[in-house]
Amino acid sequence: MVDFQSRETRRDDEDEAPAEDAAEEPADDPLTEESEPHQHDDEAEHDHDEHDHHHHDVEHVGVAILTVSSSRSLDDDPAGDAIAAAFEADGHEVVTRELVRDSYDRVQGGIDNLAGRGDVDVVVTTGGTGVTPDDVTVEAAEPLFEKTLPGFGELFRRLSYEEIGEKVVATRATAGVADGVPVFCLPGSEHAAELGSEAVVVPEIGHLVGLAGREDA
Repeated sequence: MVDFQSRETRRDDEDEAPAEDAAEEPADDPLTEESEPHQHDDEAEHDHDEHDHHHHDVEHVGVAILTVSSSRSLDDDPAGDAIAAAFEADGHEVVTRELVRDSYDRVQGGIDNLAGRGDVDVVVTTGGTGVTPDDVTVEAAEPLFEKTLPGFGELFRRLSYEEIGEKVVATRATAGVADGVPVFCLPGSEHAAELGSEAVVVPEIGHLVGLAGREDA
C-alpha cells in the first residue's frame, strides 16, 4: 500500500527547505560582517601614522635672534622685535638677541655660535638677504647647512609676492639646518620679518625642531 500521507509530508518538507535557506543568507553577507571592522582598522592605522609623524614635536622652543646690520642697534631693531613677538605670542622663549655688522665672518661666526648653544633650538636672522654688495647673510649661512629647507624660501616669496609683486625677486630669504638646529634667514624690513615669522616659521617650528634634533633619524 502506498503511503500518500508520507509522500505529501516529504513534499511539504522539500518545499519549505529553500525558504529556510533563504532566511539564513543575510547572516553570511560579507558587507554586514566585514565592512565595519575594516573601516575601524583603517582609521586606527591613520591615527597611528599621524601620531608617529608628530611624535618628536617640541612644544616650546628656545629662540636666538641675530640681527645683521651696520646701521641699527638692539635698541632700534623693529625687525628683531617683530620676530621676538611672533615667537613669544606662541608660547616660545627668546633666549638671546644679538647684533653683528654686515660681514661674512661675523655673520657666519654668529650663526655658528648660536646654533651650538644648548639652550637654542632655532636661530632666526634678519637682514643681509638682499642683493647689495654688503648683503652677505645667505653666503655666510649656507656653508653651515647640513640640510637646506628650500620650501621656506619658496613659500615666503609666494606670500611676499601677494604684497610687493615683482620686487620679490630681490629677496633671497633662505633656511637650513646647522648642527641639528633650524636656521631661518629673513630680510631686514619689519614687515618681512613679521610675515616670515608669523606665517611660515612659527606654525611649523615645533615639528621642524623635533625632526632636526632626532638622533635616530
